[in-house]
Amino acid sequence: MPDFLEGSENVTVHGIFNWILLLIIFSVITVIGNYLGYKHPMTDSLVGMGILSLITLIGVWLEREVPFDISSILYISIIGILIAFPGMPTSKFVLYYVSKVELLSIVTVFLAYVGIGMGKSWDEFKALGWRAIVITVLVIAATYYGAAIVAHIVLVLTGVPAA
Repeated sequence: MPDFLEGSENVTVHGIFNWILLLIIFSVITVIGNYLGYKHPMTDSLVGMGILSLITLIGVWLEREVPFDISSILYISIIGILIAFPGMPTSKFVLYYVSKVELLSIVTVFLAYVGIGMGKSWDEFKALGWRAIVITVLVIAATYYGAAIVAHIVLVLTGVPAA
């Protein structure tokens, strides 16, 4: 068996197939939402999600195989920057297709997945108590309002009229 299929419990044939299956399901749902919500062609969005999924899979694999304690998010970011960097032979292809995938489509599917994950561990969530719910609501509200304030300041500084 090749070395990359041994070792970590997540880097097994079963673990890799689970990641691939999850990314395929995630991609298909995102592409459908992208088509319905933003009218991007499904084929272009599917290619874009394929690129993002492949980058994600490689980043997760690198996290488990490279002997440094580095998060997969860092690997994923570096790979994405490298293949989309102007002057790279992959840049135009990657930027064209990935631009056909709207961030909100990805986030919606991701949050639904997180919600399902929370539903599976409902007992653990209930054990956190009412204080955790209040803090969660406050964090989400503060993040939203903070982002809205920063966006408003940037719009004012750049001279874009407020809506």
